[in-house]
Amino acid sequence: MKLGDLYKLAVQIGIKKDLRSSAEIKKILLEEKENQAALKKEDAAFYDMDRLFNPFADTRILFGDPATEVKRVIVGIDMEVGEILLTYLLNRENREPIDLVIAHHPEGYALAQLYDVMHLQADLLAKFGVTVSVAEQLMEKRISEVERGIMPVNHNRAVDVARLLGIPLICIHTPADNCVTHYLQNMFDQEKPYKIRDLLKRLKSISEFEKSSRLQVPPKVVSGSENNKCGKIFVDMTGGTGGSEDIFEKFANSGVSTLVGMHIGEKHLGKAKKANLNVVIAGHIASDTLGLNLLFDEIEKKEKLIFTGISGFERMPHTS
Repeated sequence: MKLGDLYKLAVQIGIKKDLRSSAEIKKILLEEKENQAALKKEDAAFYDMDRLFNPFADTRILFGDPATEVKRVIVGIDMEVGEILLTYLLNRENREPIDLVIAHHPEGYALAQLYDVMHLQADLLAKFGVTVSVAEQLMEKRISEVERGIMPVNHNRAVDVARLLGIPLICIHTPADNCVTHYLQNMFDQEKPYKIRDLLKRLKSISEFEKSSRLQVPPKVVSGSENNKCGKIFVDMTGGTGGSEDIFEKFANSGVSTLVGMHIGEKHLGKAKKANLNVVIAGHIASDTLGLNLLFDEIEKKEKLIFTGISGFERMPHTS
Protein backbone atom coordinates (compact mmCIF):
# COMPACT_ATOMS: atom_id res chain seq x y z
CA MET A 1 0.00 0.00 0.00
CA LYS A 2 1.30 3.45 -0.85
CA LEU A 3 1.67 6.00 1.95
CA GLY A 4 -0.73 8.41 0.26
CA ASP A 5 -3.36 5.67 -0.10
CA LEU A 6 -3.00 4.66 3.55
CA TYR A 7 -3.43 8.31 4.60
CA LYS A 8 -6.53 8.86 2.48
CA LEU A 9 -8.02 5.55 3.62
CA ALA A 10 -7.53 6.54 7.28
CA VAL A 11 -9.35 9.81 6.56
CA GLN A 12 -12.20 7.96 4.83
CA ILE A 13 -12.55 5.58 7.78
CA GLY A 14 -12.57 8.56 10.15
CA ILE A 15 -15.39 10.14 8.16
CA LYS A 16 -17.32 6.85 8.11
CA LYS A 17 -17.04 6.49 11.90
CA ASP A 18 -17.72 10.16 12.63
CA LEU A 19 -20.86 10.69 14.72
CA ARG A 20 -21.78 13.53 12.39
CA SER A 21 -23.64 12.55 9.23
CA SER A 22 -21.97 12.28 5.83
CA ALA A 23 -24.09 15.26 4.74
CA GLU A 24 -22.64 17.34 7.58
CA ILE A 25 -19.09 16.37 6.61
CA LYS A 26 -19.79 17.28 2.98
CA LYS A 27 -21.02 20.71 4.11
CA ILE A 28 -17.81 21.24 6.07
CA LEU A 29 -15.65 20.31 3.08
CA LEU A 30 -17.73 22.47 0.73
CA GLU A 31 -17.37 25.43 3.07
CA GLU A 32 -13.62 24.80 3.18
CA LYS A 33 -13.49 24.85 -0.62
CA GLU A 34 -15.33 28.18 -0.63
CA ASN A 35 -12.95 29.59 1.99
CA GLN A 36 -9.94 28.51 -0.06
CA ALA A 37 -11.34 30.06 -3.25
CA ALA A 38 -11.90 33.37 -1.45
CA LEU A 39 -8.32 33.67 -0.15
CA LYS A 40 -6.22 36.63 -1.20
CA LYS A 41 -3.23 35.81 -3.38
CA GLU A 42 -0.75 36.54 -0.60
CA ASP A 43 -2.57 34.15 1.76
CA ALA A 44 -3.16 31.32 -0.74
CA ALA A 45 0.50 30.23 -0.66
CA PHE A 46 0.16 29.29 3.02
CA TYR A 47 -3.08 27.31 2.65
CA ASP A 48 -3.09 23.65 3.72
CA MET A 49 -4.54 21.95 0.63
CA ASP A 50 -5.32 18.75 2.56
CA ARG A 51 -8.20 20.62 4.19
CA LEU A 52 -10.15 20.29 0.92
CA PHE A 53 -10.62 16.52 1.42
CA ASN A 54 -9.59 15.90 5.04
CA PRO A 55 -11.83 17.41 7.77
CA PHE A 56 -9.38 16.29 10.49
CA ALA A 57 -6.64 18.91 10.84
CA ASP A 58 -4.76 16.73 13.36
CA THR A 59 -4.16 13.93 10.83
CA ARG A 60 -1.44 14.46 8.23
CA ILE A 61 1.55 13.00 6.39
CA LEU A 62 4.27 14.89 8.24
CA PHE A 63 7.23 13.67 6.21
CA GLY A 64 7.61 11.29 3.28
CA ASP A 65 6.70 10.78 -0.35
CA PRO A 66 3.04 9.74 -0.72
CA ALA A 67 4.20 7.24 -3.36
CA THR A 68 6.33 5.34 -0.79
CA GLU A 69 5.38 1.67 -0.56
CA VAL A 70 4.37 0.76 2.99
CA LYS A 71 4.39 -2.77 4.37
CA ARG A 72 6.17 -2.64 7.75
CA VAL A 73 5.03 0.04 10.20
CA ILE A 74 5.99 1.03 13.73
CA VAL A 75 3.07 2.45 15.70
CA GLY A 76 2.86 4.26 19.01
CA ILE A 77 0.62 6.63 20.90
CA ASP A 78 3.42 9.22 21.20
CA MET A 79 6.13 8.98 18.52
CA GLU A 80 8.62 11.66 19.33
CA VAL A 81 12.39 12.08 18.93
CA GLY A 82 13.29 9.02 21.02
CA GLU A 83 10.91 6.69 19.21
CA ILE A 84 12.07 7.89 15.79
CA LEU A 85 15.71 7.34 16.78
CA LEU A 86 14.74 3.85 17.95
CA THR A 87 13.16 3.22 14.55
CA TYR A 88 16.42 4.28 12.87
CA LEU A 89 18.39 1.87 15.07
CA LEU A 90 15.97 -0.97 14.37
CA ASN A 91 16.29 -0.32 10.65
CA ARG A 92 20.07 -0.59 10.91
CA GLU A 93 19.69 -4.02 12.53
CA ASN A 94 16.87 -5.44 10.43
CA ARG A 95 17.24 -6.82 6.92
CA GLU A 96 13.68 -5.70 6.20
CA PRO A 97 13.43 -2.10 7.43
CA ILE A 98 10.36 -0.35 8.80
CA ASP A 99 8.74 1.72 6.07
CA LEU A 100 6.68 4.15 8.14
CA VAL A 101 6.32 5.64 11.61
CA ILE A 102 2.67 6.04 12.63
CA ALA A 103 1.98 8.34 15.58
CA HIS A 104 -1.41 8.72 17.18
CA HIS A 105 -0.91 12.04 18.93
CA PRO A 106 -0.20 14.78 16.41
CA GLU A 107 3.18 16.33 15.73
CA GLY A 108 4.32 19.10 13.40
CA TYR A 109 1.69 21.18 11.69
CA ALA A 110 -0.99 18.66 12.66
CA LEU A 111 -0.27 19.54 16.31
CA ALA A 112 -0.33 23.24 15.46
CA GLN A 113 -3.87 22.77 14.09
CA LEU A 114 -5.16 20.49 16.87
CA TYR A 115 -7.57 23.12 18.19
CA ASP A 116 -9.38 23.15 14.82
CA VAL A 117 -10.89 19.68 15.24
CA MET A 118 -12.52 20.70 18.53
CA HIS A 119 -15.47 22.16 16.59
CA LEU A 120 -16.54 18.51 16.28
CA GLN A 121 -17.36 18.51 20.00
CA ALA A 122 -20.08 21.14 19.60
CA ASP A 123 -21.81 18.97 16.99
CA LEU A 124 -21.63 15.93 19.27
CA LEU A 125 -23.05 17.88 22.21
CA ALA A 126 -25.95 19.02 20.04
CA LYS A 127 -26.70 15.40 19.13
CA PHE A 128 -27.09 14.64 22.82
CA GLY A 129 -29.62 17.38 23.40
CA VAL A 130 -27.44 20.39 24.29
CA THR A 131 -28.71 23.50 22.51
CA VAL A 132 -26.37 24.02 19.55
CA SER A 133 -25.87 27.75 20.22
CA VAL A 134 -24.89 26.98 23.82
CA ALA A 135 -22.55 24.18 22.74
CA GLU A 136 -20.84 26.38 20.13
CA GLN A 137 -20.33 29.33 22.47
CA LEU A 138 -18.92 27.17 25.25
CA MET A 139 -16.58 25.41 22.81
CA GLU A 140 -15.35 28.63 21.19
CA LYS A 141 -13.95 29.78 24.51
CA ARG A 142 -12.21 26.45 25.09
CA ILE A 143 -10.91 26.28 21.50
CA SER A 144 -9.30 29.69 21.92
CA GLU A 145 -7.63 28.51 25.14
CA VAL A 146 -6.21 25.41 23.44
CA GLU A 147 -5.01 27.42 20.42
CA ARG A 148 -3.13 29.84 22.65
CA GLY A 149 -1.67 26.96 24.65
CA ILE A 150 -0.33 25.25 21.51
CA MET A 151 1.16 28.36 19.93
CA PRO A 152 4.49 28.38 21.84
CA VAL A 153 5.10 24.63 21.43
CA ASN A 154 8.12 23.46 19.39
CA HIS A 155 5.84 21.58 16.99
CA ASN A 156 8.38 20.26 14.49
CA ARG A 157 11.00 18.58 16.71
CA ALA A 158 10.07 14.99 15.89
CA VAL A 159 9.32 15.81 12.24
CA ASP A 160 12.79 17.35 11.82
CA VAL A 161 14.41 14.17 13.15
CA ALA A 162 12.33 11.97 10.82
CA ARG A 163 13.33 14.18 7.88
CA LEU A 164 17.05 14.07 8.73
CA LEU A 165 16.95 10.28 9.14
CA GLY A 166 14.81 9.79 6.04
CA ILE A 167 11.99 7.97 7.85
CA PRO A 168 8.41 8.67 6.66
CA LEU A 169 6.12 9.89 9.45
CA ILE A 170 2.34 10.20 9.67
CA CYS A 171 -0.02 11.00 12.54
CA ILE A 172 -3.58 9.67 12.72
CA HIS A 173 -5.53 11.25 15.57
CA THR A 174 -9.24 12.07 15.22
CA PRO A 175 -10.00 9.21 12.76
CA ALA A 176 -8.82 6.72 15.41
CA ASP A 177 -10.64 8.60 18.19
CA ASN A 178 -13.79 8.50 16.05
CA CYS A 179 -13.40 4.72 15.78
CA VAL A 180 -13.27 4.15 19.54
CA THR A 181 -16.08 6.63 20.23
CA HIS A 182 -18.32 5.02 17.59
CA TYR A 183 -17.51 1.51 18.84
CA LEU A 184 -18.16 2.18 22.53
CA GLN A 185 -21.21 4.41 22.01
CA ASN A 186 -22.85 1.78 19.82
CA MET A 187 -21.94 -0.95 22.31
CA PHE A 188 -23.49 0.89 25.25
CA ASP A 189 -26.55 1.95 23.22
CA GLN A 190 -27.21 -1.67 22.25
CA GLU A 191 -26.31 -3.43 25.51
CA LYS A 192 -27.60 -0.75 27.91
CA PRO A 193 -25.57 -1.65 31.03
CA TYR A 194 -27.75 -1.15 34.10
CA LYS A 195 -25.28 -0.19 36.83
CA ILE A 196 -21.88 1.48 36.61
CA ARG A 197 -20.29 -1.78 37.79
CA ASP A 198 -21.82 -3.50 34.74
CA LEU A 199 -20.33 -0.83 32.48
CA LEU A 200 -16.89 -1.29 34.08
CA LYS A 201 -17.10 -5.05 33.71
CA ARG A 202 -17.97 -4.70 30.02
CA LEU A 203 -15.05 -2.35 29.40
CA LYS A 204 -12.64 -4.76 31.09
CA SER A 205 -13.80 -7.54 28.75
CA ILE A 206 -12.28 -5.64 25.80
CA SER A 207 -8.68 -6.70 25.18
CA GLU A 208 -7.10 -3.23 25.37
CA PHE A 209 -8.78 -2.43 28.70
CA GLU A 210 -8.12 -5.93 30.01
CA LYS A 211 -4.39 -5.43 29.36
CA SER A 212 -4.47 -1.96 30.92
CA SER A 213 -6.18 -3.42 34.01
CA ARG A 214 -3.39 -5.99 34.35
CA LEU A 215 -0.93 -3.07 34.21
CA GLN A 216 -2.83 -1.52 37.15
CA VAL A 217 -4.55 1.17 35.09
CA PRO A 218 -8.13 -0.15 34.98
CA PRO A 219 -11.26 1.72 33.93
CA LYS A 220 -12.41 3.60 37.00
CA VAL A 221 -15.40 5.57 38.25
CA VAL A 222 -14.21 9.00 39.44
CA SER A 223 -17.60 10.60 40.03
CA GLY A 224 -20.56 8.68 41.38
CA SER A 225 -20.55 5.08 42.56
CA GLU A 226 -20.30 1.64 40.99
CA ASN A 227 -23.78 1.01 42.42
CA ASN A 228 -25.31 3.97 40.55
CA LYS A 229 -27.56 3.37 37.58
CA CYS A 230 -25.98 4.27 34.23
CA GLY A 231 -28.98 5.98 32.69
CA LYS A 232 -28.17 7.74 29.42
CA ILE A 233 -24.49 7.23 28.52
CA PHE A 234 -22.36 9.69 26.55
CA VAL A 235 -18.96 8.54 25.24
CA ASP A 236 -16.64 11.54 25.09
CA MET A 237 -13.44 10.43 23.32
CA THR A 238 -13.08 12.54 20.19
CA GLY A 239 -12.62 16.13 19.12
CA GLY A 240 -8.94 16.84 19.72
CA THR A 241 -8.65 17.35 23.49
CA GLY A 242 -10.74 18.07 26.57
CA GLY A 243 -13.71 20.38 26.03
CA SER A 244 -15.29 23.14 28.09
CA GLU A 245 -15.45 22.72 31.86
CA ASP A 246 -18.81 24.52 31.83
CA ILE A 247 -20.67 21.90 29.79
CA PHE A 248 -21.50 19.39 32.52
CA GLU A 249 -24.63 21.11 33.83
CA LYS A 250 -25.88 21.23 30.23
CA PHE A 251 -25.27 17.49 29.94
CA ALA A 252 -27.33 16.81 33.05
CA ASN A 253 -30.14 19.07 31.81
CA SER A 254 -30.20 17.20 28.49
CA GLY A 255 -30.73 13.85 30.21
CA VAL A 256 -27.21 12.43 30.23
CA SER A 257 -26.38 10.56 33.45
CA THR A 258 -23.02 8.93 32.73
CA LEU A 259 -19.94 10.18 30.87
CA VAL A 260 -17.31 7.74 29.64
CA GLY A 261 -14.02 9.38 28.67
CA MET A 262 -10.29 8.83 28.25
CA HIS A 263 -9.27 11.32 30.95
CA ILE A 264 -10.56 14.34 32.83
CA GLY A 265 -8.92 17.37 34.49
CA GLU A 266 -9.56 18.32 38.09
CA LYS A 267 -11.55 21.45 37.25
CA HIS A 268 -13.69 19.49 34.80
CA LEU A 269 -14.21 16.72 37.36
CA GLY A 270 -15.29 19.24 40.00
CA LYS A 271 -17.93 20.64 37.63
CA ALA A 272 -19.10 17.10 36.74
CA LYS A 273 -19.52 16.22 40.41
CA LYS A 274 -21.42 19.45 41.02
CA ALA A 275 -23.79 18.44 38.20
CA ASN A 276 -24.24 15.00 39.85
CA LEU A 277 -22.98 13.14 36.79
CA ASN A 278 -21.39 9.70 36.86
CA VAL A 279 -17.94 9.84 35.25
CA VAL A 280 -16.03 6.75 34.17
CA ILE A 281 -12.43 7.11 32.97
CA ALA A 282 -11.79 4.21 30.61
CA GLY A 283 -8.09 5.05 30.35
CA HIS A 284 -6.18 7.26 27.91
CA ILE A 285 -3.62 4.89 26.39
CA ALA A 286 -5.98 1.90 26.33
CA SER A 287 -8.68 3.96 24.61
CA ASP A 288 -6.23 5.35 22.05
CA THR A 289 -4.94 1.84 21.39
CA LEU A 290 -8.46 0.52 20.86
CA GLY A 291 -9.19 3.34 18.42
CA LEU A 292 -6.03 2.62 16.41
CA ASN A 293 -6.72 -1.11 16.38
CA LEU A 294 -10.25 -0.59 15.08
CA LEU A 295 -8.85 1.74 12.40
CA PHE A 296 -6.20 -0.80 11.39
CA ASP A 297 -8.87 -3.52 11.22
CA GLU A 298 -10.53 -1.45 8.49
CA ILE A 299 -7.25 -0.62 6.72
CA GLU A 300 -6.21 -4.28 6.70
CA LYS A 301 -9.37 -5.20 4.83
CA LYS A 302 -7.52 -3.59 1.89
CA GLU A 303 -3.99 -4.80 2.57
CA LYS A 304 -2.19 -6.52 5.45
CA LEU A 305 0.57 -4.66 7.28
CA ILE A 306 3.39 -5.86 9.54
CA PHE A 307 3.27 -4.06 12.89
CA THR A 308 5.80 -3.16 15.54
CA GLY A 309 4.06 -1.66 18.55
CA ILE A 310 5.75 0.70 21.01
CA SER A 311 4.89 3.75 23.15
CA GLY A 312 1.80 2.14 24.65
CA PHE A 313 0.45 0.53 21.47
CA GLU A 314 -0.05 -3.18 20.83
CA ARG A 315 -1.77 -4.54 17.75
CA MET A 316 -4.90 -6.41 18.82
CA PRO A 317 -7.25 -7.24 15.93
CA HIS A 318 -11.01 -7.15 16.56
CA THR A 319 -13.46 -9.32 14.70
CA SER A 320 -16.36 -6.87 15.02
